[in-house]
Amino acid sequence: MHNLQTERFFKPVMINNMMAIGDGPIKTMALRGARINPPYMHDERLLTLEDTVEFFNLILSTKLSTQEKQDLVAFLRTL
Repeated sequence: MHNLQTERFFKPVMINNMMAIGDGPIKTMALRGARINPPYMHDERLLTLEDTVEFFNLILSTKLSTQEKQDLVAFLRTL
């Protein structure tokens, strides 16, 4: 389980008398076979490996260049 702290990107809202906030801890899946298992994330919000790399680039503030993101996607496709 990992907490990606995505709540910093969401404004809490009331839905059906319940407060909706960030995800909290989520189960982290193995990378083996990632290329054949879209969509990604526990709630299937990321449709491609490119989306997934960009999501984590933003969440983790890794500041990857365009080439580094392309290289990472290419690597993930080899697993």
